[in-house]
This record gives sequence, C-alpha cells and structure tokens, in this order.
Amino acid sequence: MTVIEVKNLTKRYGILKAVDGLSLSVAKGEIFGMLGPNGAGKSTTFEIIVGILRRDSGDVKVLGVDPQKQPEAVKSRIGVQLQAAQTFRKLTVRETLKLFAGFYPNPLPVDEIIAQVGLAEKKNSRVETLSGGQMQRLSVAIAMISNGEIIFLDEPTAGLDPQARRDLWGSIIELKNSGKTVFLTTHFMEEAQKLCDRVAIIDYGKIVALETPQELITAHFQEMSLEIVQPELRNETKLRELTSVTEVIELNDHTVLRTPNLTATIQELSALAKALGIKLDDFRIRQANLEDVFLKLTGRRIRQ
Repeated sequence: MTVIEVKNLTKRYGILKAVDGLSLSVAKGEIFGMLGPNGAGKSTTFEIIVGILRRDSGDVKVLGVDPQKQPEAVKSRIGVQLQAAQTFRKLTVRETLKLFAGFYPNPLPVDEIIAQVGLAEKKNSRVETLSGGQMQRLSVAIAMISNGEIIFLDEPTAGLDPQARRDLWGSIIELKNSGKTVFLTTHFMEEAQKLCDRVAIIDYGKIVALETPQELITAHFQEMSLEIVQPELRNETKLRELTSVTEVIELNDHTVLRTPNLTATIQELSALAKALGIKLDDFRIRQANLEDVFLKLTGRRIRQ
C-alpha cells in the first residue's frame, strides 16, 4: 500500500529550481530516506510533502490526501520533526510534550517517549536550558508523541554525538517495528545504510538514484576499494598504470583505488612502492558503500 505519492514536483526560489521534477512513492511500513548534501532539495521536498511549503507544480498525496489542499486532514495523522522546532522555551521538556500530545487524537504516553529519546534526566528542565543535541532529541520526541501513521524526520540526528545518534537509530527502528512508516532526510551515509529500506539519492533537486541501499551499491560497484593514506603516493601518476585497477580517485586526504582483484592490486602496489623507495604501510581495504555510490553519481563527496 502506497502512503506517500509524489509526481513531477517542482519548487523555485527566484531563478533557483530547488526541486526539479521529483517523483517518488513510499510504501506503508517502510523507512524511506532522502540522502543528499545540504542544499540538495531534501528539506524543501520534505516541507512540501508535510504541507508546510506550497509547491509550484506537480502532485503530492499523503495517505491519499493532498497536503496543500487539505492540510488539517494530513497533519492529524502524521508526526513531524523539523530542523528548527518551534517550542516554548520556558516550558519544561515534559510540559512541552504534554502540550503537543494535546494536538493529536491518540498520542503516545509522554514519559514513555521521553525515556525513548534519552531525555528522562531532563524531563523537568526548561527547554531554554537544553543543549543543541538535547533540543534535537526533543524535536524527534515531538514527532513521535503524535502516534501518527507516518513519522517525518528532517535530519533527525544532526548535532548528536555518535553514541546519541546510534541510540536514536534504535528508536527509529522501533517506530518501524510498531507498524509506522518513517520518512527521513539525512546527509549521513551510514545512517541511510543502517536504517533505510529504500534510499533516494538527491542532488540539485533531482533524484539521481532510488533503491535499497544494497541494490544501489551492487548496481554501481562489483569492486573493492583500497584506500591509500600515505602522502608520498598522493597524485602519483603511476597508480593509474596498475593493470588490476579500474579507477583511481584522488580525495582531500587519501587516494582510492577500485579493483576487482584485491590480491593483484596489493602485489602491484607493493612493487610500485618498492620501485619508488616508499615503505607501504598506510592503506585500508573496504567494501563499497553509499558514499561511493554518491561520489560516482554526482562526482563529489556528500560533504563537499
């Protein structure tokens, strides 16, 4: 069952086309992610789908309803976390969630959500005293308290430390396990790969690829990556002459060799290093990931 349907969506800001003919659909019960750098059009698309922004053209349906024409019919059935949540700073965390719970017909228990996002120790603290990461968790809690059929999360783990980010991933997976649909945006590759059933890679307002994380990786890479960190081999032209290497990518802090034959590449690389009088002692081997897919499709890393 499709719960979100977007067709040929466009949105302009002056001459800038922030969203450019974008189409997607989301099935009930899946975690769907929009992955891309800041400014790619993720948040604009997100805000149009939840009914905050008006679109210029295209069609949008959420739970069978157009959020631009019937915003209240949509808002009562979804939970939304925005990057800049509007809260009353003098209220406590618990008071804030009680307030938002009152906006929904069947909200979840306040204390349960507070514990789930890791704010139990702060439940009686005023919002104005929270750190940036704690505010981010409160924003996610506001979306979750709705008990909505779809939970929309815009960069839900931005500003969180690695452990808090992983803790929140657990909460997002619990939403799926409870039968919710989750629509999220992120610029964290690992987050998209760990959480999402399907991922849309978005760049300059267009979807450049849409599939499961593993299918995206498999479709674009049948190779391993060998990453060379040693500065002596930076921009070494002879790396491109290695017969077992299909591609050489120079990044800011290391060089990536793509190879279908890792053993042969290591042997060739060792021989080259020896010929150049370099001790080869700083390289790592890894499988391709979504960062590689994004780089291949867009020609740049997601944080560039």
